[in-house]
Order: sequence, then structure tokens, then C-alpha cells
Amino acid sequence: MYDRILVAFDGSETSRHALAEALRVARLTGAQLYVAHVIDILAPFGMGLTYVPADLIAAYREGARRVLEVARAEAKGAGVRCETELLELQSVTDSVADCLNRCATRVGAQLVVLGTHGRRGVRRAVLGSIAEECVRVTDCPVLLVRGAL
Repeated sequence: MYDRILVAFDGSETSRHALAEALRVARLTGAQLYVAHVIDILAPFGMGLTYVPADLIAAYREGARRVLEVARAEAKGAGVRCETELLELQSVTDSVADCLNRCATRVGAQLVVLGTHGRRGVRRAVLGSIAEECVRVTDCPVLLVRGAL
């Protein structure tokens, strides 16, 4: 069924739900879990900054590593083989969904699991949906796990 499962994890409550579901599926199928955290070090450019201070980038990366350690510990506690990876957007036109899709392809994921806030209406239109974009661009099945309402 599934040998490799990629889950997007940023430490939020919604991504914790996704991780829990990915762990359940991995236990049932004996799959290896790949946990990815994407940081957008280019976002400050969109806010008018012409450079991103090195200490800010270092802080983003350190925070992401701590988040990935939480996921690794949960997988270990569940008895699931797990690898973690810190991903970064490659350009100002890159997206989190594209970054996750590249990772899924590289690791040979047969399933991608990610949380969704389930926003509707204007909030969805204004904020967009990484989950929706992942469904459109990812080459394998995508399991969306709804966070708390």
C-alpha cells in the first residue's frame, strides 16, 4: 500500500493533527515517515525588505529544527521509522506546495499528508490555501486532515 509517507509539519495544532494521522497510516502499513518543515526566508522581501538579516535566517532555521525534533520524537514513540527534513523556498516565485511536491518526488512518497484549516469565503480567498495548491500540484495522493474548528 504505502511504503513512504510525507507529512508537512510546522508545529501548529493543525499540523499536529496531520502528523497524528500520518503516524496512524504509517503504523497500519509499515511505511516510513518523512516529516518536512518548509521555511520561507524570502517572505520579508515581499514586505519591502531588500535583504534578510543572517540572524533572522538562523533563527528561522533553529526554530524549524526544534519543530522537526518534536515530530521525530513522536514518530519514535509510535514505533514509526522517520526522517526529517528542513526545506526552504528557492525563489520568490517558489511556493510551499511546490517545495513539498519536489520533496515528495525526491523521497518517492506515495502519500502526502497535511493539515488544513478549512477556511471558507473571504478568509480563504485572502489567505489562500497551501493545502489546495498541494492537491493541484502533487503527483501522488494527498490526504488532508482538518484541524480543530
